[in-house]
Amino acid sequence: MSFRSKYGTIYVTAKHAVTGLTKAAAIDHAQDGIRVNAAAPGLTETPMTQMWKDNPEVWNEVVSNVPMGRAAKPEEIAEVVVFLSSDAASFCNGYIYVADGGQVAH
Repeated sequence: MSFRSKYGTIYVTAKHAVTGLTKAAAIDHAQDGIRVNAAAPGLTETPMTQMWKDNPEVWNEVVSNVPMGRAAKPEEIAEVVVFLSSDAASFCNGYIYVADGGQVAH
């Protein structure tokens, strides 16, 4: 059984919950000067994905779903969070910033 089929429902539900919470909190707190945004990373090299990376056949299949042909480094996702936390994003509120190497566009 693949990771996706075993945990897909839980994973997708959690992603939707983050989106809903981000948007609701952004509306609730906008007048307080509080911005609420979220990063939605795609495939990222983390301890969770190491089990796939350790198996070249599985890793190649997983990476083949990413138009950029690779996984993100954690630092690349951190840069999204830094941007959303910065004054450069001062008018961004309730935004889900997708950093997925083009998977959503795929």
